[in-house]
Amino acid sequence: MKKLSIFLLFVLSIFVLGACQSDEKVAVSGASGDGVQELTIKFAHVVAENTPKHQGALAMKEYIEKESDGKIKVEIYPNSSLFGDQDEYQNLVANNIQFIAPDLTKFVGNNPQFNVPALPFAFANDEEAIAFWDGEKGQEVLSSLKGDGVLGLSMWPNGGKHLTNNKHAISTPADLKGLKFRTQGGQVLESMYTALGAGSESIPFGELYTALDQGVVDGQENTFSNIESKKFDEVQKYMTVMNHTRVDYAVFTNTKFWDSMNEATKALVEAGIAAGTEVARAEAKSLNEQALVKIKERGNVEIVELTPEQIEEFKKVLEPIYAEYEDEIGADIIEAARNAGE
Repeated sequence: MKKLSIFLLFVLSIFVLGACQSDEKVAVSGASGDGVQELTIKFAHVVAENTPKHQGALAMKEYIEKESDGKIKVEIYPNSSLFGDQDEYQNLVANNIQFIAPDLTKFVGNNPQFNVPALPFAFANDEEAIAFWDGEKGQEVLSSLKGDGVLGLSMWPNGGKHLTNNKHAISTPADLKGLKFRTQGGQVLESMYTALGAGSESIPFGELYTALDQGVVDGQENTFSNIESKKFDEVQKYMTVMNHTRVDYAVFTNTKFWDSMNEATKALVEAGIAAGTEVARAEAKSLNEQALVKIKERGNVEIVELTPEQIEEFKKVLEPIYAEYEDEIGADIIEAARNAGE
């Protein structure tokens, strides 16, 4: 009887030990399931590698791949090499890519509030633009595409835009009359050029160099870094430093992809976006300054730098645009944009 009791106790101890080991395996498995997921993320954009946007994307990639120990791969496709201006949004909606960072004015057809970067002379510098998009009203606008399954996450500046053209030097509003400029598109930009007596046409960024070379348009507006990196000064004769409107981007993602990540993965990706944002914002100013130096060194264009008095003349002509679009954009949005520097 004693031997039987000892045997039963031995069997019971084995059962309890096995049960504990089984529970331990389940716990480890559960922890693994809550850990960083294995993913391949595609990030497509339309500009060159030596731009603030691409440098931000690289920083985002480096952070995510390093901190995930290689579980997450981030593939970056610059220069419209995967999708261009006209089809990147549709492919984001379809989740064929997980991140894009387009010019914000590309979304004016979805929501006219994305016209904010096109409001003439609304922002004096990158800091004012960042303050708006990081603020309450800017975040409202970035979150307005959820109906399409798209979520705006973080604004990446590129900078103020300047005019180039092939016809003559521009220093007054009257100098634009009869000229035709390429724009990113949008109601406000169209109204702005109409007010200045000029025409406008939306042309994909990847096709712009050829359009300028072939005379499809007389000129274009862009940041120094975009003008220099795409060598638009090779096919233009004049450049006017204006800072009249802006090119600003934001990182957008697909909501199904975003919601498919567990907490650990999403937190890591969010930290990666923050790292990319820090680099993109820091690079925007320095790269634009360097680009202007390179443009001057190449000497392909005659450069006109407007005086404060000349800028005031442009502001006076373009001021009515604010009243024209107050109802469409929203008085609260316009007020927040114009007061972002305060």
